[in-house]
Amino acid sequence: MDVYWMEQTLADPPASDDWLNEHEAIRLTSMRIPKRHNDWRLGRWTGKQVVARYLGLAVERHSLREIEIRSAPSGAPEVFIDYQRARVSISLSHRGGTAMCAIAESSVALGCDLEIVERHSPAFIADYFTAREQSIISEAGERDLFSSLLWSAKESALKAFATGLRVDTRCVEVQFERPPFGCGTWGWLEIRHISGQTFKGWWQRRAGLVRTLAGDPAPSEPIALQSPNRLDTGMAATSAALLVS
Repeated sequence: MDVYWMEQTLADPPASDDWLNEHEAIRLTSMRIPKRHNDWRLGRWTGKQVVARYLGLAVERHSLREIEIRSAPSGAPEVFIDYQRARVSISLSHRGGTAMCAIAESSVALGCDLEIVERHSPAFIADYFTAREQSIISEAGERDLFSSLLWSAKESALKAFATGLRVDTRCVEVQFERPPFGCGTWGWLEIRHISGQTFKGWWQRRAGLVRTLAGDPAPSEPIALQSPNRLDTGMAATSAALLVS
């Protein structure tokens, strides 16, 4: 199962908001806290870029107004094209001025997350990680990396499970491929939920960040979206069928 992804930073969106539709512009204006305002705007810009490239749509600013990313009752993002639901599954994350979006077919339970590699306190680790995960962190030579990775993988899996952080994060437990597995390449993840459901996924460390992706069914290694010219031809040929449900 193919999953595509892209990251953008605060330097990427244009200064104007003419790529937002009327409802999005109103919502953005209502956000008074600068960080929330900037994160939401960057996330929507990144999501629209990914959707347009995945579906083979135009990426000019006026064309991006036709794409809207709404929040479902669960909080998960949903894509609409010309106010009709598109048959795609996306996940969004932002951290430290960078946003990530992953996209796949609508049948995929999908989650992605982006975290800064940083130190977590003993209290945080005790409260949010299983006993097995705590042992992994305590025995690791790169404790900051592994605690950040485990946390990110939990967030990705819980997004795919459509609960987010509203539940106890110890209800999922992470296994992962440890480095070295090749500089700049993806290592595998497996996240087991107490219900018995298992999410497969991938993780990567780059420039002080760790990114994770989890899905069911199991995704193949994530494919980066860079420009419309790099779209997979098979994906572009079937994009019309994904536009609306």
